[in-house]
Amino acid sequence: MKTTDRLLAAAKEIWDAYSEHPFVLGIQNGTLDKEKFRYYIIQDFLYLKDYAKIFAIGVAKSRSIETANLFARYISVMNGELDVHKGYMGRFGITQTELREMRPSLDNLSYTSYMLRVAYEEGEQEILAAILSCAYSYEVIARKMIENNPDSVNHVFYGDWIKDYASADYAAGNMVLLDALNRLTTHYTESQLRHLTDIFVACSRYELAFWQMSWEM
Repeated sequence: MKTTDRLLAAAKEIWDAYSEHPFVLGIQNGTLDKEKFRYYIIQDFLYLKDYAKIFAIGVAKSRSIETANLFARYISVMNGELDVHKGYMGRFGITQTELREMRPSLDNLSYTSYMLRVAYEEGEQEILAAILSCAYSYEVIARKMIENNPDSVNHVFYGDWIKDYASADYAAGNMVLLDALNRLTTHYTESQLRHLTDIFVACSRYELAFWQMSWEM
């Protein structure tokens, strides 16, 4: 069994719950209160600032130029998502002042603090496991939305979010991460794989908590 298959099997119940969550269903069906989505966008911005740091630590921890370049590539990709004037932050008219005044929720802070701890204390493989719970779950969620509601991609407001995360380009980026983790863990012992699974499951739980946090604002 590939390492990533093992991780996904361990977190299956949690990942199944993503697509049943009212926040996710609200995006899928176009019924989500926009104020909840606005709150989510701001919290996601605060999350991504620390998420980018985890990739940067991955560069430093990498044992090969190939893996270092993999981590480095994602830092530049996230610059677009951190641009206040683009995407949904631009649509909502969110300002730099508002972002400076907004504080991460306790769930958000706990999640990023956990991932940063993994990044500082562990190796490139464990960093990839922590990253995947966010990166890959968004693709899985978006594709499930389209499966459940094919017309969701045409929604005037939420359609772009769904299309972006269900796109071939986004999937290709995830495949690079999945392949890298599988390649870098071929020598892992059962004990190491259990530890890797614990990290992935913990981050998957944090992802579910992030949706609940956004729902409750």
